[in-house]
Amino acid sequence: MRNQTPGGVPPGSRKRPALLWLLLPYVLFLVALPLVNRLTPTVFGLPFLFSWMLLATVATPGAVWLARRGDLRRGQR
Repeated sequence: MRNQTPGGVPPGSRKRPALLWLLLPYVLFLVALPLVNRLTPTVFGLPFLFSWMLLATVATPGAVWLARRGDLRRGQR
């Protein structure tokens, strides 16, 4: 087989655990949303839901950066 490495594993099928960081925005926006949908606690004068969405929006570029950084490190090995 032409497209296999000497170990017998195709080049694109190796695990890439750094890409698990990309699940963070999904979890923050969709999975946790029903749990934080309330108005009573306020954070810096903002309703909790608005604060949560702001946190998720700010955390998304960080998660993408961590995934890219981990993937680039994997490629250097």
